[in-house]
Amino acid sequence: MEGGSGREEGRSPVAAGGAGYGHGPPWVFRGSALYQLHLVKAATARAFVPKELRLVEAFGYTLGGMFLARYDDSPAGKFDELVVIAGIVWNPPTSCAWAARVLVNSAEACRHGRKEVGLPSHVATFSQIEAAALRDKPVVKSSSFLSLLGMCSVVSKHGNGHEVEISETKGSSTRHLCNISVPLTGLHRHKWMGPTIRMSLPSFSGQIEDHPDLLKYSCQVEGRVRPVRPAKIWRSRTPEPQECYDGKISSKHSGLLAEPDAQEQVVLVLLSKPILALEFNSLQMQVDAPKVVVPCSNKKEVRYSST
Repeated sequence: MEGGSGREEGRSPVAAGGAGYGHGPPWVFRGSALYQLHLVKAATARAFVPKELRLVEAFGYTLGGMFLARYDDSPAGKFDELVVIAGIVWNPPTSCAWAARVLVNSAEACRHGRKEVGLPSHVATFSQIEAAALRDKPVVKSSSFLSLLGMCSVVSKHGNGHEVEISETKGSSTRHLCNISVPLTGLHRHKWMGPTIRMSLPSFSGQIEDHPDLLKYSCQVEGRVRPVRPAKIWRSRTPEPQECYDGKISSKHSGLLAEPDAQEQVVLVLLSKPILALEFNSLQMQVDAPKVVVPCSNKKEVRYSST
């Protein structure tokens, strides 16, 4: 396992390839993940959700969050992923998640996410804070989840965990997005990994420049799950964005924000209040082929296209 040395450099934006996405769906990903739910201001989430879809909200908030994963086996080989979930939208009689941004350190996974699944995918680097910056902090034992993420065993200045810095890359330019301190959860004597569960996570996507249609796809997830302390998320290099976005969409596609507005809104989602964090070990996620859906005029439901 890559974390066995206790230290790892940030993964390259172009991860080592596996068999590739040459085969059709379903696509299977295996690894570990941290799934964290946040209370997100409805006004923040609406900046990402297409205007024809109705946000699930109460008292001015919706349910968003993040999905931070390391895949050890996938069609694109090994790579890291951060999915920022803006909120939940109605799809009667249930609901679907809407991703505000997907960050991966694999150019192949980024291309596939945009072209095939209609996700707002971007290439990024996932880097560790240098050990020298944390040398005055006591060392503690790391969890199996942190080992799977290739993170060393230290106490962060922002709490018990390890700091990972995430930056978007485009050509030769890099823009810092956020830092995440993943909690240490492996201090239990018996290292209880939680029960094995299976669940389906339906999501909407599309309405981006690469895929203008509105899509719906499903992730079939199986793994050992247990609750953990929420990760701490902050922005270290630039001032925190102002919560004054007017909600206007600056593109002909109703779900697309102009840069850097989208990045600023993504940070607002990440900095919103966490309410639950779940650690997934022995994760297997199957992503089914997306289907084109057509929003109904009453904004309360969508139906599948006949095409």
